[in-house]
Amino acid sequence: MKFSDKVIVVTGAGSGIGRELVLQLCGRGATVAGVDYDALSLSETRALVMHGSGVMSEHVIDVSDPSQIRLLPDEVIAAHSRVDGLINNAGIIHAHGSIEALPEEQVERVFAVNWWGTYYLVKAFLPYLRERQEACIVNVSSMGGYMPFPDQVAYGASKAAVKLLTEGLRVELKRDSNIQVSIVYPGAVSTGITDNSPVISEQFKQVVREQTVGKKIGISAARAASQIIQGVESGRARILLGADSWIIDKLYRLMPTLTASLMAWIIEKVTNDEMAQLRHR
Repeated sequence: MKFSDKVIVVTGAGSGIGRELVLQLCGRGATVAGVDYDALSLSETRALVMHGSGVMSEHVIDVSDPSQIRLLPDEVIAAHSRVDGLINNAGIIHAHGSIEALPEEQVERVFAVNWWGTYYLVKAFLPYLRERQEACIVNVSSMGGYMPFPDQVAYGASKAAVKLLTEGLRVELKRDSNIQVSIVYPGAVSTGITDNSPVISEQFKQVVREQTVGKKIGISAARAASQIIQGVESGRARILLGADSWIIDKLYRLMPTLTASLMAWIIEKVTNDEMAQLRHR
């Protein structure tokens, strides 16, 4: 599906990959309905779009709230007359911590955004997407959605749920619709996902900032957005972002237990004592 002259809903549009998706989609001639819970960051994205002569509407909602989501399709239709695609990019992580140590309220919030938000949005927009001769649904999962990572198991479980939802949706919609369904597996991407997560303490965020300052963390958000757009336009069902995602995907399929154990060992080695102590508090 080509994005030129299409109306695309993008969640998490206020920062990171979401902002880059908006800018690059507008650069390809699409109109974007940007969705984010942070009104200020969303307005900043729109200012960048307008500077490039693009078109974007702002929709400030919490994607974990079904009552807000139910109103969103009508808002988008009122602004743009139609909707041709949905990119479920919004997501949050919890602090590093074992299943035993992680507060249940953090797990519930992560699932509310990552899983329920994606589910609610798909349900809300499906009737409108079915009306189009060409449409797409793109859900962003994670490497943690197909392989376990220590101290991020709950986050991974939420993204694994998104994985199966997307794969099942693809099979169901192929029977009686023209909706293209794609799933995205980001590897390491340089975004502000930790800073933007409402369930992570400021103390933990500061440790992460100190650890990552001046370091190149994976691919850029701009590169990630470009790969997503190219993947969708090429009709790909699975879109792997970054060499690490591609390599781990192949290794985990061949040697799941060994690969998971190896990654756990690597993560333990690169995580310093300060982070190790903090994640278990």
